[in-house]
Amino acid sequence: MSLTKTAVSVFALVALGTAAAARDQVQVAGSSTVLPYASIVAEAFGENFGFPTPVVESGGSSAGLRRFCEGVGENTLDIANASRAIRAGEIEECAANGVDDIIEVRIGYDGIVFASQQTGPAFTAFEPSDLFNALGARVLVDGELVENPHTQWSDFNGDLPAVDIAAFIPGTNHGTREVFEEQVIAAGCEATGAFQAMIDSGMSEDEAEDACLAVRSDGVAVDITGDYTETLARIDSNPNGVGVFGLSFYENNTDVLKVATMSGVAPSTETIASGEYPVSRPLFFYIKGAHIGVIPGLKEYASFFVSDDIAGPNGPLADYGLVSDPELASVQETVENEVDMTE
Repeated sequence: MSLTKTAVSVFALVALGTAAAARDQVQVAGSSTVLPYASIVAEAFGENFGFPTPVVESGGSSAGLRRFCEGVGENTLDIANASRAIRAGEIEECAANGVDDIIEVRIGYDGIVFASQQTGPAFTAFEPSDLFNALGARVLVDGELVENPHTQWSDFNGDLPAVDIAAFIPGTNHGTREVFEEQVIAAGCEATGAFQAMIDSGMSEDEAEDACLAVRSDGVAVDITGDYTETLARIDSNPNGVGVFGLSFYENNTDVLKVATMSGVAPSTETIASGEYPVSRPLFFYIKGAHIGVIPGLKEYASFFVSDDIAGPNGPLADYGLVSDPELASVQETVENEVDMTE
C-alpha cells in the first residue's frame, strides 16, 4: 500500500519532532558563493538571538540541494544555499523523498568575475567570444568548425596577451558553472558564429546548444570542484592563469588579484545592481518548511538573514559584495508567511 504525500509528510514530521531535542543547531550547506554571506549571518545570529550558531558548510549548489532533498528529519539539512534557482528535477527528487514544502528565498545578487594575478599578464578586457574561443571544445576557424587549436590568448585576439591559455573554471557541482555557461560560453558561441555554423551543419538547436557548452578537455580548462580559495591557489601557482570568482571574493582579495571588464563593463555592486554588468545572477537559499517550528531558530535565522539591517543596501552583506534585492520587502513576506514554492 502506498502512502499519500500528506501521510508521508506527517510521519516524517512525527519522527523529526520526537528527535528534535537531539539537534538544536540549524544545519546549512551548499553554494560556496553564498557561504561567506551565510557565515556572517550565522555568527551574528548566534551572538544576538540566544540560539546556537547555525552550522554552515560549503560543497556547491548542486551538492547542497542534493543533501537538502534527501528527506525530512534531524539527519537532513534545514537549508540549502544556492547560486542558481532550484531545478524542476531537484524539486521532483525532493518530493519523492517527502520534502514537499520548500520556501525559496532570494537574498540578493552577485556577479562572477574573471581575475588573474595582480602582477601577471595584462588581462584587462574580455568579451564572451574570447572565453569561448579559448575554452570551447569546437570553435570556428576560417569559417570551419574545428577542434579547438588555440594555445595562446593572442591566437584569436591580438589585444590579449601572448601567453598560454590556462583557465580555472567552476566545476559542474557549482551554481556558478551554470551562469558561466549560459552568460559567457553560450553567448560567445553565438557571437563568434559557431552556433549558427553548428545549425548549418545539420544539428538541431538543442544539439547545437549542448555543443556550444562543451569545454575542451586537453588540460587548458581546469574544473575547480572546491571553493574560490582553491581557484586562488591555482592562480597563485600559475602567473598566466585566469580564474572565475564571485565578485565578493575578488573584492576581498584585490591585493593579489586584478579583474577584467566583460563587454566593456567593470564588475561592481553598482553595475550589477543596474543590470549593466552582463555576468550576474541571483543568489538563493531554500528552507525545508517541515523543519520550521521543530528545529530551534530556523525561521528566526531566515528572517534575520533577509532583514533590512542585514541584507539591505546599507547592511553588512553589502560591504562584502552582495547587491541588495530591490524586492527585498517581498522576500521578507515570503519568509514571514512561509510561502511554499511548490504549491
